Amino acid sequence: MKALFMITGRGMGGDAVMGLNIAQILSSRGFECEFALDRTAPGILFKKRNIKWHKMLIPQAGGHAATKSSLFKAALKALKATWEGYKLIREVKPDIVVGVIGGGAVIGCLSAKLARVPAVGISNTPTDARICRILNPTIMLPESGLFKIKNMKNVYSSYSPIDPKITMGNHDNALKRMPPSFNEDFPTILFSSGSSLFELMAKAAKKISETDIKANIIVIGHPLKERYEKYLQSPRIINLGYIDWVPDLYRLVDLAVLSDDGVMIHEAIACKLPIIALKGVKYGRYHNMASVFPGAVVESDFNNLEDTLKRALEMKDEMKEKASSYSEKVIKAGERIANIILKVAMGEI
Repeated sequence: MKALFMITGRGMGGDAVMGLNIAQILSSRGFECEFALDRTAPGILFKKRNIKWHKMLIPQAGGHAATKSSLFKAALKALKATWEGYKLIREVKPDIVVGVIGGGAVIGCLSAKLARVPAVGISNTPTDARICRILNPTIMLPESGLFKIKNMKNVYSSYSPIDPKITMGNHDNALKRMPPSFNEDFPTILFSSGSSLFELMAKAAKKISETDIKANIIVIGHPLKERYEKYLQSPRIINLGYIDWVPDLYRLVDLAVLSDDGVMIHEAIACKLPIIALKGVKYGRYHNMASVFPGAVVESDFNNLEDTLKRALEMKDEMKEKASSYSEKVIKAGERIANIILKVAMGEI
């Protein structure tokens, strides 16, 4: 069987990771998987893996930060995008379309309906949840307001799909990549907002570097704007930029400060790491991930980050134990999603 993934975003971050992780499981079950990204997407993650992709229009409205204006503009583009998606489906001839997050989910489900091909939406925003569940079976991720809703037609809930290999990193390999300033006697704190470094996360690392907290401060991610680099000039900050050895790094980290969303929180949970979810990093979005993983994730505003971080360091063993209790379910999330996609493709749902 063949699956066509329509993925929102730039092909380098969380949305792409989720699509590729699901595709990896489907491929192991005999599926041939093809991918479509917005024609402006650099697709760095796909290039690194030597994966080719189709180019089409996949509009974005801003997810949870969408405004009436951005939604209206995206809706206008959606007409053209749906037609492009329809033509791509006719060309690729998939047995199922998988629309991944936001515009990818909406256009995937709309164009599949037009082409009369089964589809599954992977949803984490209010707009894709509202549209996709009317059209096709839709899987709600924890960021979606429908994640905890039960017995709703066409709605299934799941943790975000991760690659189980994320837990197989090597501590020593990461240690070899550290600069001389790295102190093995100190706890190591990771600051990240995903593949892209957002300004508030860069500011957070700078803020903690100016405190009396004795720790290795590591920052990863490609700055969305070059000027964010100025926050990372402190000799206390180890700025690694965009890296492709995150599994090794996770083995070195004692506590992670992450944005309140997405794949990285699930990856960190799978690796049994305590997490501080920094609120408002991405356009003011708030997903309340502390309620999804209570005890393992604590949330913080920027202004009280220092106090929260000090408390979390004191509680990190208890938080780690709590994260361990969620780890196995998170690791199996990709299999759950793949099972639903397979059943839809076979006409069993």
